[in-house]
Amino acid sequence: MAGRGEPGADRRARIEEKLARELEAVQIEVVDESHLHAGHAGARSGGGHFRATIVSRHFEGLSKLQAQRLVYGILSEEMKGEIHALSMTTSTPED
Repeated sequence: MAGRGEPGADRRARIEEKLARELEAVQIEVVDESHLHAGHAGARSGGGHFRATIVSRHFEGLSKLQAQRLVYGILSEEMKGEIHALSMTTSTPED
């Protein structure tokens, strides 16, 4: 996890911790890429742009689309405000 002094670090850390807890992730990294989208219409709403890499057994037997839907479901509240855009890579420990 990144240092707390970075802009948006608390928001990023909350998202990372929620995903880690709910998915019992064996590896997780959430990166706040909001600074790359400065001036973008969606950035004005206050929601951030994030990239996540998640490794979890909860993805076993799921298609990539189903795994992404699972993540979006877990972050449904955050997607209403804190998160404007989320790109992700999901995999199982065996992948």
